[in-house]
Amino acid sequence: MKAEKTVKENYEFRRIYRKGKSVVSPYLVLYCQRNREGKTRLGITVSTKLGKAVVRNRVRRRLRELWRLHLPMMESGWDVILVARGRAVRASYQKLEKEYCRVLKEASLWLEERE
Repeated sequence: MKAEKTVKENYEFRRIYRKGKSVVSPYLVLYCQRNREGKTRLGITVSTKLGKAVVRNRVRRRLRELWRLHLPMMESGWDVILVARGRAVRASYQKLEKEYCRVLKEASLWLEERE
């Protein structure tokens, strides 16, 4: 993933948490806010409470892959932050994908004509 497609800075995360819209699922929380760049950017947060580095990195990889595969079906010009919750560690990839698509639709980021 290219650096320009990611939310990296702490102030950007805080801005999106504070001013953005949030959608909650048992597996993840999605925060989103429109940006001025016209590109959709991703930030991922996985707490140390979820497990050691191997576990956290596995969850991060899965979320990044879901984002990559579904990016063409998303509206562009948004900053999106995905926060993994405890159940995401033991969830199957299919269950994570189903929940990810559901929260995108609930946040109105899903382009209906491409379904």
